[in-house]
Amino acid sequence: MHPALCETAHRPWPLPEAAWTWRQTWCDLLFAHWPVPAEALAPLLPPGLKLQTFDGSAWLGVVPFRMEGVMRRPLPDLPWISAFPELNVRTYVERDGKAGVWFFSLDATQPLAVWAARTFFHLPYHRARMSLEHDGDDIVYRSARRSGDARLEGRYGPTGPVSLSQSGTLDHWLTERYCLFADDGRDGLSITEVHHAPWPLQPAHATFDVQTMHEPAGITLPDSAPVLHFVRHLDVVVWSPRRA
Repeated sequence: MHPALCETAHRPWPLPEAAWTWRQTWCDLLFAHWPVPAEALAPLLPPGLKLQTFDGSAWLGVVPFRMEGVMRRPLPDLPWISAFPELNVRTYVERDGKAGVWFFSLDATQPLAVWAARTFFHLPYHRARMSLEHDGDDIVYRSARRSGDARLEGRYGPTGPVSLSQSGTLDHWLTERYCLFADDGRDGLSITEVHHAPWPLQPAHATFDVQTMHEPAGITLPDSAPVLHFVRHLDVVVWSPRRA
């Protein structure tokens, strides 16, 4: 059994009946979330998705991390293909009672991963020049999209022990989501199911020297500090997308 499937009771709905098709591990991840007025994000969503809010506010996440073990089942990891930095910009939506993620953009260094994600998962991936370096417990992260001016440069890391979020809290609402939606390229939506153990969240610090990842989507962030969480390691399995 894949390690991601050792815990399932926390899922908001049952596992898909079909077999999972992809595996990956998310490492050295930062959740940086800002509250954004719902009226600013709702017009950016496709028909069929409802923007979710928490205490009256929508939220935008900027999430830098590192991927490992990315491969289709049952193939082994491949050097230079299965591990690379990634950075996504996201908000939170629902359809047919399922709470999920909508990505405004995803950046990665690996050209084959960008092509596969665009082709098979219909996700708005972009090629970028990226680096992720460890400095003690901290991560020094740099990303510059090859086209346009979407950039992130900064440092982040954990400031406390691991804990699991509690249902009904903002921490839980921002992180515990088990599907993503995408434009399927046929005037409709696809849904991709994912599964992992509950997020092992740590409180975090972050300093951004440059952070413009939200700007290509036409989104303005508040001047307030973001809500921050750090995750060192999480194993994940992914199912093939299907028509929503």
